[in-house]
Amino acid sequence: MLSGSPAGAHKIDGIGAGFVVPLWQDGIADRIERVSTDDALAMTFRLAREEGLFAGTSTGANVSAALRVAEQLGPGATVVTIMCDTGMKYLKSYGARLRH
Repeated sequence: MLSGSPAGAHKIDGIGAGFVVPLWQDGIADRIERVSTDDALAMTFRLAREEGLFAGTSTGANVSAALRVAEQLGPGATVVTIMCDTGMKYLKSYGARLRH
């Protein structure tokens, strides 16, 4: 919704309720980065495997977008994102994917 596209289906818990929240202030963000569910999940598992960070898919999306922005800005740039949650509440839904 914030990117200007119509609401769509995704499986990134905690992101996108299908409307713009009343507290959102246009112009506060430099830009909006779109991240697919597959990319968010892949980053979620990468964070756990490579960094020992157990997070949810919204964090996977945040880190995917942050890495994309950092690559575009190049060496010397500083990019910050927030890890909003842990992966604890997602254990059931991650379980089948972790076994494969």
